[in-house]
Amino acid sequence: MKKRRLKKKVFVFLSIFILFIALLIGSYFFSLKSISKESQDVSFTVQSGSSKIEIVEDLKNAGLIRSKYALLVYLFFHSDLNLQAGKYELNRNMDAVDILKTIHNGDIKIDTIKVTFVEGKTVKDYIQVISDAFPYTENEIKEVLASREFMQELIEKYDFLTDEILNDNIYYALEGYLYPDTYEFMEDVTIKEIFIRMLDNTKMKLESLSLENSEYTIHQILTMASIVELEGANESDRAAFAQVIYKRLELGMTLGMDTTTYYAVQKSRSEGLTITDLNVLNPYNTRSTNNAMAGKLPVGPIGNPSLNAINAVLNPSDTDYVYFVANTCTGETFFNINYEDHLAKTRELKSICATN
Repeated sequence: MKKRRLKKKVFVFLSIFILFIALLIGSYFFSLKSISKESQDVSFTVQSGSSKIEIVEDLKNAGLIRSKYALLVYLFFHSDLNLQAGKYELNRNMDAVDILKTIHNGDIKIDTIKVTFVEGKTVKDYIQVISDAFPYTENEIKEVLASREFMQELIEKYDFLTDEILNDNIYYALEGYLYPDTYEFMEDVTIKEIFIRMLDNTKMKLESLSLENSEYTIHQILTMASIVELEGANESDRAAFAQVIYKRLELGMTLGMDTTTYYAVQKSRSEGLTITDLNVLNPYNTRSTNNAMAGKLPVGPIGNPSLNAINAVLNPSDTDYVYFVANTCTGETFFNINYEDHLAKTRELKSICATN
């Protein structure tokens, strides 16, 4: 009788124990299931140097797992899992094991940033754009651009870059060479990588042109194109401005382009130029009256030209213009061959604008 009762107690105990274990195992596997059946993306970052316990704690706080204890048990039995640092795109419909595998495989979310560099703008403008989009100060970007060593590396890498960009009178060595476009960069891109990517684009664009047909160097072509970009409002005007540049060089005249003076004195076109600005002795300023720049191009580009402006320089209009004047009221430009016609058109436009 006593043996029968003992057996009964042992059976009950074992049944309770087995039930408890079953419930424990069931609870464990349930705790590894996804938080939700609905899809909901969650950005999750594993900080460098974080322990597995810290990562699990962060997953719990982010609402991505049911139980941190269940996940720690899983990690105990799967100690080979290496949880890699990085930013991940996880989802609340992922179970805990899938989440761990994603972090173990290092399937990080790659964030990109789109940046637009406008044609005609200067390197100084581009520095501001880069500084606004990425965690770099303007001074850090300028230091990279001022690095003689980096510029030398670029000259060796790109055929279109020559020692001309190392002229001490040039404000920014890469002015005119950074092709204006919309770029998509990795979030952690370096300053050097940004400029290399832009130069790769420039290389591709230049390879589509017949540069070998010009008697001018690429540096000189880009210098002319940067002026044409700012002076010409449309394709026709740009081709005419390119022709005027060639003609004035041929005649030994100064180019007389206001845009070069603005760049020389580092003013925006909204500020206006003073007599002092116009006469400043500077290898960029083609408005100076001392004839130091007669028959010469500026020492380098005054902005970053578009393909359209470069094409205008390579294919100038079939005209013989020497002079030009703009209607300040409409923005329309008028070109003339002789100085008398130029003066007459200038007086006419002043009269028209004065009465409007």
